[in-house]
Amino acid sequence: MAVPQLDPAKLQLVQELEIEMMSDMYNRLVNSCHRKCIPLKYHESELGKGESVCLDRCVAKYLDVHERIGKKLSNMSQGESEDLTKINLQDTKK
Repeated sequence: MAVPQLDPAKLQLVQELEIEMMSDMYNRLVNSCHRKCIPLKYHESELGKGESVCLDRCVAKYLDVHERIGKKLSNMSQGESEDLTKINLQDTKK
């Protein structure tokens, strides 16, 4: 089966959307983990061990959840596509 080629304008749009989505995810991750792990008043210029561990765990959990949600949405989308294909095949047989 041949893979459809996107025209350059659509490819550019897809790339820009992906960059925007990744940037948004990164900003949300930073804001969320900063709020959870870093106190409002800094006592030292360097991260403490507890802060470092908290940030490491927070980032790992955030990325894990993001990956799981992505897989779930992908599976749901694929299932819907298969359902639509079946419906279209049934309609053409009538």
